[in-house]
Amino acid sequence: MKPFKSFILFSFGMLTFTACSDDEPAPEPINEEEIITTFTATFVPQGGGTTITLQSRDLDGDGPNPPEVTVSGDFAENAIYDGTIVLLNETETPAEDITTEVEEEDEEHQFFYTVGSSLNANLEYANFDGNGNPLGTAFTMTTTTASSGTIAFTLRHEPLKPNSGLADAGGETDLAVTFSVNIQ
Repeated sequence: MKPFKSFILFSFGMLTFTACSDDEPAPEPINEEEIITTFTATFVPQGGGTTITLQSRDLDGDGPNPPEVTVSGDFAENAIYDGTIVLLNETETPAEDITTEVEEEDEEHQFFYTVGSSLNANLEYANFDGNGNPLGTAFTMTTTTASSGTIAFTLRHEPLKPNSGLADAGGETDLAVTFSVNIQ
């Protein structure tokens, strides 16, 4: 009977030893996606003029109501605008500024700008991640002649960096909004 007790104690000890092993990798922390209810792009003309604001606000998320999309006015011809993007989660009080998190995790995010072919404007990145790749929460827009068209903003999470644009960036879309605008 003594060998049987020794066998039981030895087996229990081995189970305890293997259960406490550090060979198993620790699970990766879950980085839950943030809720973005409000996108605001502000365009400030260099040299003075009227600031233009584009906003998409969707307080019910995937709910039945469509986002409220507003454009505060028309862009001027032959102008250069300094632009900034602000992302908010307005389901919380006070509203949480998601822009801060995107900028802190700059290597894991990138905004892409798509200017419709009929709009005489060009957007360029004005801020970059720690590796020198585009981030895009700040940008410059240059307009030329009068036209009408669209500007789309797409935020990708964990895109391939560097990339040549939205088509080969991969990653997951956190936000996609499109605005109809005019240059007068």
